Amino acid sequence: MANYHDIRYDMTLSSSTTGGGSMVLLETQTASSSSTISFTSNIDSTYDKYVFKFYDIHPATDGQTFTFQGDTGTNTSYNQTITSAFFWADHMENDTDAELTYKTDQDQHQGTSFQNIGTTMESDDADSSGAGFIRLYDPSNTTFVTHFSSMFQMRSSGTPTSRHQFVAGYFNTTTALTRFQFKFESGNIDNGDIILFGLN
Repeated sequence: MANYHDIRYDMTLSSSTTGGGSMVLLETQTASSSSTISFTSNIDSTYDKYVFKFYDIHPATDGQTFTFQGDTGTNTSYNQTITSAFFWADHMENDTDAELTYKTDQDQHQGTSFQNIGTTMESDDADSSGAGFIRLYDPSNTTFVTHFSSMFQMRSSGTPTSRHQFVAGYFNTTTALTRFQFKFESGNIDNGDIILFGLN
């Protein structure tokens, strides 16, 4: 379960770095061998920015990639068109390799797949997990596309590695986005918290 002292700290930090306002807790979902986690309410024109925060995300199957997609209205296909950019910084526990690399195999070019957030996550070690956030910018706007940015820190499978991943892009639609889903490429979300905030 997420440490809510840390959440309060994150709220204060986020407010100061965005020039004022506060983060309002809207919804918390806790995975327990869940195939998907879906947020189907609370995303509307009330806030210009929304933030999903991830705590202790752990896959049931080793080497899987954590992903997300959005949809409009009451649709549940989760196949909106995305263009994105993806890079990561890697450092192995045994210090044999480190890199900062753009990953062309993780981005999308007008694709409709689930967008990768955290790749090849470790599940074999019980203490392995991932954490991070996604920011959505004005998803109810019907004039402009909806932008997003994400940061995800995790322990990768194979030789244990600290992998710090960054992805940003846009949903290429001017229809309001009202729902979002999270899942692993394969297998369940063994455990972890996903928490939705609105940002004033």
